[in-house]
Order: sequence, then C-alpha cells, then structure tokens
Amino acid sequence: MLIVISPAKKLDYEESVLTPEITTPELLDHSQELINILKPMNSMDIAELMDLSSNLSELNFERYQTWKKDVDRNSGKQALLAFQGDVYTGINAKSFSQQQLFDAQRHLRILSGLYGILKPLDLMRPYRLEMGTKLQNERGKNLYEFWGDIITNQLNKDLQREGSGILINLASTEYFKSVKQQNIHGNVITPEFKELKNGEFKTIGVHAKKARGLMTKDIIIKNITDTNTLKNWKEEGYTFNESISDDKHFIFTR
Repeated sequence: MLIVISPAKKLDYEESVLTPEITTPELLDHSQELINILKPMNSMDIAELMDLSSNLSELNFERYQTWKKDVDRNSGKQALLAFQGDVYTGINAKSFSQQQLFDAQRHLRILSGLYGILKPLDLMRPYRLEMGTKLQNERGKNLYEFWGDIITNQLNKDLQREGSGILINLASTEYFKSVKQQNIHGNVITPEFKELKNGEFKTIGVHAKKARGLMTKDIIIKNITDTNTLKNWKEEGYTFNESISDDKHFIFTR
C-alpha cells in the first residue's frame, strides 16, 4: 500500500534526528519556481496572502529569503521527523526502528504545498505554504493549478515502484484535492473516522487527525498489504463500520 498524508504547520528543527539516512525531494525545480514568486514579497504581503500574524509572516519572510534547493543536515531535516501535529503524534516516528523508517520510505508520501510530494527521509527546509493558498503563478491562480498533473504523475510512479496498486488516502480534503483521483493508476481508498454524537456519526477533527496517524503507523509497522486486513484495524475504540462504508470509503466509528 502507498499512503498519502498531509503536512503539519508545526515543525521541529531542534531535536536531533534518529537516522543518518537522507534523500532528496524529487520536485525541487517546481519548489524553486514557487520560491521565486514568494521571495519578492514583503512580510505584509505574506501576512495577507496566508492570513498570518506579524510574527509568523516575518518568520516565513526570512525562510523564503534564505531558501535554497541545496540542503544539508545543518539547514534541513527529514520530513517525517520535522513535521509535528496530531497526525504525526499518531505516527510517532521517534519510536520507529531503522527498518521501520525504511519501510515508511517505501510506503508513505507527504503532500506539500511547496514540495509537491515528500518522502519520509527527504531533507526539507522549514517552510509554511498551505495547499489551499491562492498564490498567483504562471500556471494559474492557486497551488492546485500550479501543481496540475505533477503530483498525480509522481504518485503513479511511486505506486508502480511500491507495487500494490493501492493508494490509501489519509490526507485532508484540502491536500488530497491536489491529486487527480480519476487519473491514479490504482485503487484509491479513503478511510474516515467518525464518532457517534446525538444519534449520528460525525467527524471530530482533532480525533480524526490522530486516527489517521495511528492507521499510517500500523500499516507501516504491521506490514498491512491488503484491504481486508485494513478493515480489521482497531485502535482507540474505532472499528470498521461496514453498514456505512463502500469500496472507496472505509468508515471507522466509535
């Protein structure tokens, strides 16, 4: 299975990395194009574009000014270890063995507004650029139009390398919109996590994010390779609810 997840706004560049293994993002030329658009902006422009506070806009202004395609361990960190947040709390990559990190490298991809797609061990510089940002560019009026077919084509290459023909979408709606699902060369399955509230099942954002991370972790460390086994996934009270699921949407409820 190949899994896609969203990035996180919160980053950790303080704690030392757990593995010396590093790889390079595959779409850096496109990232450089975006930086070339962002770099001339001042902090007020960035604040308006991304609805950021003055402190955050100043921080990201500095990030854009110093961003380079070339990166080393002093200026970058592996993506899976750099991102923090509810999904990444569920994944808990700090607990992974070296072999599990290598397994993640094969089976996991992180969608990104700036990098397009990141592998877990790809070195990345700190950044903030949400996929939903309406950034004018030569290809269109936003990042969805900028990335066009590029992310989808890269995922198809990764699916071919991985070999299962199954794409597990554990990304947010905002990020998975960057994937042209109808053009994916494989079976796309979207797990959803819902809770019974006032007689109906509802998605509770913070809980669903953590559940996405927990499922990602289990697919990797338990080597889940087929959809029937995935249906048997149980964690923190969630179980597969066949009555409200279909072939494309696996609903887990509690």
